[in-house]
Amino acid sequence: MKTNPIRVARAMFVQDCMTSNPITITLDTPIFQALDIMTRRKVRHLPVFQGSRLVGLVTERGLLQVSPSPATTLSMHELNYVLAKVTVKEALVKDPVWVPPQMPIEEAAQVMRQKKIGSLLVMEDGKLVGIVSQTDIVEALVRLFGLHRAGTRLVIDTEDRVGVLADITQFFKERGINIISVVTMRRDEKRFHLVFRVSIADAGALVAEIEGLGFKVVSVS
Repeated sequence: MKTNPIRVARAMFVQDCMTSNPITITLDTPIFQALDIMTRRKVRHLPVFQGSRLVGLVTERGLLQVSPSPATTLSMHELNYVLAKVTVKEALVKDPVWVPPQMPIEEAAQVMRQKKIGSLLVMEDGKLVGIVSQTDIVEALVRLFGLHRAGTRLVIDTEDRVGVLADITQFFKERGINIISVVTMRRDEKRFHLVFRVSIADAGALVAEIEGLGFKVVSVS
């Protein structure tokens, strides 16, 4: 008997969304030059090296904080002199947070949240292999949850019991409906929400059937 293949979403890791071989600068790079690189390359974080050794990271915000104020009383000549002399060393973030390329993206997102930072260096065998930003993580999560694909979002409230996910996925399978993604969100110790994204334009007609199985459909969008 022929059976339909089970579609399994591929797990995503930092290496799947990081910028490989990122742009780097040296410790003696003038601040104005670093800011110019950021503007031209559309990045906000730059790893900093001293010779072959990674010594830290600079951020756009950090560089602007140590730059002369627009309200400065310096003449243009004096301002240019200062800008040429002040290097990224003044804004260096030493011992920046790093992660391995094999780290799941959701764990990387948690690290950013806990540390309140906008990017992570990616290190492997003691070498810099990439950099991953909040934007990279968000774009990866959009792909992971299938938000870039047409479909309908169903939120189903259910008790926490063995086999509940299998029951609902079987419901979709019997009707030939492909599940693009599914996420669980716990409400309390006994109940949680299952958030399905399915490959049909209108899932409204399924609500009565799903609730007939003893589940509550919280929303359809």
